Amino acid sequence: MSEEGQELLSLLFPQLAGVRVHRIEDTGDAVVISASCTASAECCPACGSVSARVHGGYSRTVADGAAGGRPVLIVLRVVRFCCVNPSCQKVTFAVQADGLTSRYCRRSIPLTDMLTGFGLELAGRAGARLAARLGIAVHSSTILRLLAVLPEPGAATAPEILGIDDFALLKGHVYGTVLVNMETGGVVDMLPDRESATVAAWLKDHPGAAVICRDRATGYSEAARTGAPAAIQVADRWHMWHNLAEYAEKTVARHRPCLLAAADAPGPADGQGEGDEPSRAACPGPAEQVTQHADEQEPRIVTRTRESYDDIRARIAGGQSQAEISRATGLDRKTVRRFARAGSTDELLARSANRESRLDDFKPYLCRRWNDGARDAAVLHAELREQGWNGSVQTVRRYLAPLRKTDAAAAPPPAVPKTRQITRLLLTRPDHLKPEEQARLAGILAQCAHLNSLAVHVRAFAEMMANLTGSAGLDAWLAAVEADDQPELHSFVTGIRNDKEAVLNGLSLPYSSGMVEGIVNKVILWNAPSSQSTESLLRGNPRR
Repeated sequence: MSEEGQELLSLLFPQLAGVRVHRIEDTGDAVVISASCTASAECCPACGSVSARVHGGYSRTVADGAAGGRPVLIVLRVVRFCCVNPSCQKVTFAVQADGLTSRYCRRSIPLTDMLTGFGLELAGRAGARLAARLGIAVHSSTILRLLAVLPEPGAATAPEILGIDDFALLKGHVYGTVLVNMETGGVVDMLPDRESATVAAWLKDHPGAAVICRDRATGYSEAARTGAPAAIQVADRWHMWHNLAEYAEKTVARHRPCLLAAADAPGPADGQGEGDEPSRAACPGPAEQVTQHADEQEPRIVTRTRESYDDIRARIAGGQSQAEISRATGLDRKTVRRFARAGSTDELLARSANRESRLDDFKPYLCRRWNDGARDAAVLHAELREQGWNGSVQTVRRYLAPLRKTDAAAAPPPAVPKTRQITRLLLTRPDHLKPEEQARLAGILAQCAHLNSLAVHVRAFAEMMANLTGSAGLDAWLAAVEADDQPELHSFVTGIRNDKEAVLNGLSLPYSSGMVEGIVNKVILWNAPSSQSTESLLRGNPRR
């Protein structure tokens, strides 16, 4: 090869600078480069003695990066030297081309580094797909093996601002913990589980965390107190808002019958004017809500719930365990636990009392057709299907059954928004609501004082989150909620008081776990034979 050709080749393939290129051949499927090592003497890798005695040689094929979308293969002629040190255990040793080859490796050093980089950024399958687009054939498991042998970075101290969260190795069964540097966004380490003792031990072995961002899990709270007692714990604001949304939805579900009662009324109740405050009349209990449209007989669900509740409470008082009760009654353990924890049957009937039906939007049509003389449930069901209803004919029959005892069906009250729709209106910033949504929300709050006070509490909490004014307003907010008739929010307040310091820091300091949540969403279940091998990969490669 000419000198100009050698310079051009060294420019395009700098890893070939230490070898002599003899021939470049295009086989159609690949580009084959024939080369040989240029070393005339080499140091023994065992004893360091310099030897120029040639023992022999052999050819090895090394895969390199792609050229023009085709793989590159380097057929390298390697020289083997004899060690001149009689006491050395190595009798012969082969020469390695600097920057190109390494012992027992069938890929060049640049190609290995490239595939490792693909794995670090994209994991196995996606990294293999990207390599294929570049003309490099590699299996996803090969990329994972390259990641498994990476050395640990060996960080001796934790970052000053540390984020902690869990992620699923096998959802519902195996979980791990990810530790993130909140200043750089890099993953510091990954732990094989989410146990408090494991996280606490890591914090003790890696001191230096001044701020720890976490979710509301008590395990990480205890781990931070044990492993880094001097660190400031910051509860994530998103989790606070998510918890508040759950309790707000329960409150809306409890008081939605107020809206149904107001829709049934022909005008303002109890002489209430248009500008008056909504009435704080007590809402009917769940049992009364279930029976309010029944003629005389109590619904079976109320009777069955009361009987099961009394039976389970009596068995618990008699000393039976929940597992024994489950076997004796045939009820699921979760059902037994729910009955055992309930303070009364009202708590158990709340969901049944406020259950929403997909038929609600079609009830005016059914009443109108019933008054027109259409009494066949199958015919009415077919008409509803033409309008988009996808429920069963039994649902239509159950709704029509009470109507068969009357001559004409009364017009149903105006449709009341679903529980989740009302909750969404309450949790959305007022300036982000459309004018018609603002009017609908105003009408809802005017009909129920409990929902109106719920909206006040939600907006006050949102202002603390947005403006980071928790240090000045959290105590007043907690007192206002506890003084109000909001049982669901009382549970939320209890949880805040149990973790008040971290919640106060979350509502006052600019730190948040949002970056950690983003990294958790990027964690991919790698293509490993089992969760155990995935777990070992994570332990061996914390930088992922």
